[in-house]
Amino acid sequence: MDNYTIFAAECKGSFVERLSKLYLTVGDFLDREKLEGRQLQYTKIFLSDAQNQYQKLVESPLYQDLLGDTAISVVEQAPVDGSKISLLMKTSSEPADFLFHSLRLTDGETKGMNSYTQAIMLFEKYLRIIKDRGLTLDTHCVRTWLYVGDIDNNYAGVVKARNDIFQRYGLTIDTHFIASTGIGGLSQTRSACVAMDFLTFPSIKEEDKTYLKALDYLNPTHEYGVAFERGTRLTRPSQQQFFISGTASIDKHGNVIYVGDVMRQAGRLLENIGALLKDGGAQMTDVRYFIIYLRDLSDYSQIDAFMKKAFPQTPHVIVQAKVCRPEWLIEMECIATKER
Repeated sequence: MDNYTIFAAECKGSFVERLSKLYLTVGDFLDREKLEGRQLQYTKIFLSDAQNQYQKLVESPLYQDLLGDTAISVVEQAPVDGSKISLLMKTSSEPADFLFHSLRLTDGETKGMNSYTQAIMLFEKYLRIIKDRGLTLDTHCVRTWLYVGDIDNNYAGVVKARNDIFQRYGLTIDTHFIASTGIGGLSQTRSACVAMDFLTFPSIKEEDKTYLKALDYLNPTHEYGVAFERGTRLTRPSQQQFFISGTASIDKHGNVIYVGDVMRQAGRLLENIGALLKDGGAQMTDVRYFIIYLRDLSDYSQIDAFMKKAFPQTPHVIVQAKVCRPEWLIEMECIATKER
């Protein structure tokens, strides 16, 4: 029922020329999906240079004619294949039963604000939106993405903001947190160092969620001062969905392992993802796509070749984005599904 597809622009021509070619490719794809009974539900757009590309993107026929009527997230995380723009698109034969909020601050809002204050502002903006719909953070928010500019210096402020918000709204180690990726990334707002995306399911109850553990591989996140779930399984009438948080090369004691070796780090993080899926009754063959974050773009070729060999049927996109610990050279996230 759900289909996840990744598109990248051809690696030649100006940004506008690449948008024009993507317009044709994506238009043909959506026409074919319509014949199969599937409609576009959301798109995540990865840009190499948001400051110079964002306005051209939103004014383009690709955005205006094909993407603009559905949920869209735009983030500066350069596609490492040289395409300048890549798209992750979800189409489905079912009506959308979720809300996807991509929240960004303006230059006026960020003036003089540090990463802690910017993160608080974004969380509070989201909380106002869902409160107006009668929804709550603890029950209805299933997944977040926290994009942090200059993450080596600004991540601590974002972590503290999330911890403070969660404590205020009753999310604790005794209840649960929310699956999340905290990763390097920028928005189109030059002065903003934080941006956020939220995935919300208005009709779910707490008993629809299962929080995934793999304690032989990964320790609980609160042991090193952060507040997110390693993964969440959401049980819906037609399928189970597995939202795996950004996962890196970490052991059950919270230590970074295989420092300096990107390939061994990739192997370990995939072991961790497999263990999380197994805890929820799924396996790696249920994964629908991978988003791969690289700290060093020179690692692209070997990681791309490895993923194509190891997961030839699973689409992936590789972007340049620093992970929250400098020793981590790579991080991955994914969604898996099992039909019921």
